[in-house]
Amino acid sequence: MARHTFGSDNHAPVHPEVLAAIAAVNTGHDEPYGADDVTAAAVRAVRHHLGEHAEVAIVFNGTGANLVGLGLALRPWQHVICASSAHIAVDECGAPERLLGVKLVELDTPDGKLTPELVEASITGVGDEHRTQPGAVSITQSTELGTLYTPDEIRALAGVAHARGMILHLDGARIANAAAALGLPLAGTTTDCGVDVLSLGGTKNGLLGAEAVVVLGQDRPGLADGLAFARKQLGQLGSKGRYLGAQFLALLEGDLWLRNASHANAMTRRLADGVRGVPGVEIIRPVQVNAVFALLPADVVPALQERFGFYVWDERTGEVRWMCSWDTTEEDVDELVAAVRSAVAVQV
Repeated sequence: MARHTFGSDNHAPVHPEVLAAIAAVNTGHDEPYGADDVTAAAVRAVRHHLGEHAEVAIVFNGTGANLVGLGLALRPWQHVICASSAHIAVDECGAPERLLGVKLVELDTPDGKLTPELVEASITGVGDEHRTQPGAVSITQSTELGTLYTPDEIRALAGVAHARGMILHLDGARIANAAAALGLPLAGTTTDCGVDVLSLGGTKNGLLGAEAVVVLGQDRPGLADGLAFARKQLGQLGSKGRYLGAQFLALLEGDLWLRNASHANAMTRRLADGVRGVPGVEIIRPVQVNAVFALLPADVVPALQERFGFYVWDERTGEVRWMCSWDTTEEDVDELVAAVRSAVAVQV
């Protein structure tokens, strides 16, 4: 597909530096299942960013990372509190319910963000054997609606979770975009805020296919004890681990994670600025990372969607989502902006 699309950062190709890193380890034989030196170096790179105490398991995809991470602390009679828009609730085909055997308690939020008040209000029936029991709070940074938690907001949620005997899980599929937007290191919105388990995203930021489960909870002794077993049982242990480790080395040893995320965020601001104020176009959510959510005249959406490959986010309202990625150029953005302006002008 030659055209540039705005459907998702998943549409983007693999970053050349990542491909080069994979090719560089593609010589000779090495130990399988992550027992190689490349994987060991990748783990050290993750710890450099997130803390020397971190326990790390590299996996294939985000759903797998969420399942492995959440499963460490949950029993089958417990539930996970999450936003109704959360990826684990909407886009994982019921995987937490089926493969972990736990219930999701989905809370409606206007901006994709949980608050301590929402979490507290959802906790009822504690100790009642007829009711599932709270086991984890799961948040997403940045959220599926393109919004950001501040470090203080995450700390507050961690405080509620820990006071109630739960873990705080963070789905960080786009954690790099969030950290770049906040001007923080990766630890600034995770380790430093009391997050217990992190799904560390890579695929949406230039990797071929690698994510990581990172156990951070220093106050939860034994939380990481079953990490290796959970990864294996849930089908997320790669036999040729060096190819996964090489990807994280390329992303984290230098500043590639930050360059990619900062560029995607910058292109998104350019896109938002370009369409803001166009008659018939309404940006309906804050533009904080690499996503723009907008309403357009319904008649112009199909042709634009065919040309630029974006999603209708909400079929009820017609809301669309445009996403930029590490390889989005100013020319790509300007082409979309010009097309939107032209299509809307014809309608007016």
